[in-house]
Parts: sequence; structure tokens; C-alpha cells
Amino acid sequence: MWFVLGLLSAFFLGCYDISKKISLRDNAVVPVLFSSVACSALLLVPFLLASRWAPQVMLDTPFYVPEVDVRTHGFIFLKSVIVLASWAFGFFSMKNLPITLVSPINATRPMWTLVGALLIFHEQLSLYQWIGILLALLSFMAFSFVGRKEGVSFTHNKWIYCLIIAVVLGAASGLYDKYLMHRFDRMAVQVYYMVYQALLMVVFLMLWKFNPKRGTPFQWRWSIVFISIFLVLADFVYFYALSYPDSLISVLSTVRRAGVVVPFAYGVWVLHDKNPKLKSFCLLGVLLGMLFLFLGTMA
Repeated sequence: MWFVLGLLSAFFLGCYDISKKISLRDNAVVPVLFSSVACSALLLVPFLLASRWAPQVMLDTPFYVPEVDVRTHGFIFLKSVIVLASWAFGFFSMKNLPITLVSPINATRPMWTLVGALLIFHEQLSLYQWIGILLALLSFMAFSFVGRKEGVSFTHNKWIYCLIIAVVLGAASGLYDKYLMHRFDRMAVQVYYMVYQALLMVVFLMLWKFNPKRGTPFQWRWSIVFISIFLVLADFVYFYALSYPDSLISVLSTVRRAGVVVPFAYGVWVLHDKNPKLKSFCLLGVLLGMLFLFLGTMA
């Protein structure tokens, strides 16, 4: 069941990427990020309030949010900081780069998660996992070649650096999720980390608002709401899958990246991004890499 939930989360993540791309087109990044985070928090806060006001009703549902101590809030706040930083860099890269470059490179996060597990937790990788990492790296290099054909230098483009930082921070968040989900309630983590992000974004929004050089003006679009809806759905299903005792974080983090097919198809068929055949070949390398990572985990 947890594997099916992982596939569902992957689909929602793909729709989340499309919503971001639509929302960020010729739009200011900071208020779009704030609006999406605020909407996500507003979607989740009712569960928190209901859990406090009517605990007897919520207790036997998957939406119950238990009370947590100060120490737990500290762990959740750290997740908020990591995720928000990853999103900020990711939003800037999504606005300024083709979605057919951004989404597949984002899909290499499981590889960086495995590298982190290797360096931090001293995990031993199987032959299949090493093959998966090699394929993901080769695909990354191939995307850099395709990027140069479109005038995007992987060594001199600041948005590429933003994307790489977002990917690395996202991988760090994945490793941290493994720690959190085995120690704290999944709904408490999801609700509180989103609330903390909304509070942090108020600060960044004020800094943007009073910056005389803020650049692109903000335009409200309903696609911003869909960023929040798809993100909340993706996270809820993902955390629910992680709550299963036999679930595997390495498998789930890999399966979630399969959602890259959704925004990639959107970029090719709707946005008519350049070099679709070359990018499809590179994407195939990423997906094969993720498949080998999965096989290595199941071996």
C-alpha cells in the first residue's frame, strides 16, 4: 500500500511543478512563494484547530494533530528552514529555466539522498545503487550539454546554481524526514512545519515589499492556490506512506521522482520547450538511474 501511495504522491508532485511554472511566469518569486505557503498553511490549520477543540472527534482519524513538546517543535522548525530554503532556490530556478531542464534535474534528489546516507550514516551501497548513481550523474552531465545548446551554461548560470542548491537541500530534507517520521507524528510534522514556513515567509515578504529594487511586480493567479493544494496532497500521501512500519525511505524518495514525467510532458507539449528528443533521452537516463536505485534497495 505504501508503494501505491508513493506513486500517487509522485503524480501530485508533477502537478505541483506545473502549477509553479504557470504561477512564476513573468511574476515576482517571493510573493508567489509566500502566497503558496500561506495557502498550504490555511489548508492545514483547520485540522490543528479541530484537534484541539474536538479531540474526541479527530482522534481516530488520519488527520489528528497531537500536541508536541518544545523539543519536538525545534526539530520541526529545523525542517521548515531546510525546506523553505530549498523552495526559495527552486522557485527562482523554475522561473528562469525551462521546466524540461528543472524537473529532471530535481528528479536526481534520491541520488543525493543516497550519497548523504553513504557519507553521514555510512550505509553500504549495492552494485545496483552505484549503477543508479552513475546513470544519474551521466544524465546530469547530458542535461548540461543540452543546456549549452539553449544558451544555459551549467558553470556560469546563477539559476543553475540555485537549482543545484535546491536539489541538495531537498536531499537533506529527505534524509531528515527519515529521522522525523520514525520519532514524531506525521501530521504534527506536516502541519507545524507548514505553519512555521508561513511565519518565516512573512519576514521575507516584508523585506521584499520594502526593497526599492524588487523588480518584477506581483500578479495574483489562481494557479498559486493549486501549488498549495498539490503540495499538501503530495506531502500528506508521502508522510502517510512513511508512517507504514515496513516503508522504505529510499524507495519512496525514488518513486516520488517518477512524477517528473508529468511536468516534462507539459514542457514539451504545452510550452514547446526546445530539444525535446535530446531531453527525453536524458530523462530516460534519470529514470533508469532511479530504477537501479530502487532495484538496489529491494535486493
